[in-house]
Amino acid sequence: MKPMSGFIVLLLALVLIGLGIYFIVIGNPKNNDGIPQPALYGGIITLVVAVFLIKGLTVINPNHSVVCVFFGNYVGTIKVNGLRFVNPFYRKYKISLRANNFESTRLKVNDKMGNPVEIAAVIVWYVSDTYKASFEVADYREYVKIQSESAIRHLATSCPYDEMEDSHAEVTLRNGGEKVIEMLEKELAERLFAAGITVKEARITHLAYAAEIAGDMLRRQQATAIVAARFKIVEGAVGMVELALEQLSKKQIVNLDEEKKAAMVSNLMVVLCGEKAATPVLNTGTIYQ
Repeated sequence: MKPMSGFIVLLLALVLIGLGIYFIVIGNPKNNDGIPQPALYGGIITLVVAVFLIKGLTVINPNHSVVCVFFGNYVGTIKVNGLRFVNPFYRKYKISLRANNFESTRLKVNDKMGNPVEIAAVIVWYVSDTYKASFEVADYREYVKIQSESAIRHLATSCPYDEMEDSHAEVTLRNGGEKVIEMLEKELAERLFAAGITVKEARITHLAYAAEIAGDMLRRQQATAIVAARFKIVEGAVGMVELALEQLSKKQIVNLDEEKKAAMVSNLMVVLCGEKAATPVLNTGTIYQ
């Protein structure tokens, strides 16, 4: 919809106002022996026309629009900035086309494995279809809020929190990264399409276990980390012991029977796997004493 410039109409309305005032003054009965003159009625009509024209003027700021409705029929949307003139009988609704931020509250949801987690996200959106935003939903801002929180909840219930809960999971909330963001943006786009809303960006701003299980999960993570570290230490120690025995045998530095090999392996494992530094014991005799 391309309305005409409003400056010409504004100028015309100001001229009509001046003429109307002039006609009313010269047609005033007080100035004509109490007899109303035709100019009085002409002045009143001129002022009514001027007010009618002014009613059709509308100012459209950058990144804003005006939706026009004529007695229940959608006429179009004005997106041209500046002072514009439209049919004064149009009913006008102003809609911003600027990007908006919506930050959800911290939602408490059960993840895919049933563990309660807290999740929040920030969503950048804007109105791309003014007709849908005006007439397909009751309140497009409230619609964005409710549908965004629903999408965040659905995302949390579709994925486990991390690999500890489901080692075979392809995507987790904690380590999914861009894949999780892609899933969230896709679902938001599908949900908000009906309201003429386009999602520009979505990001998770908060993700944690719920308070009632946070302590237990922290201890579980610590235990898992300790086990993983011990596994690496033992794996490395076994390799070092194997290499030591192989080199001693290959270079024939010392010949050990099976009993001494077992004792050596035991001592090396204690030294390599112990949490504290080993205290050496010097043997001044033979290895059999």
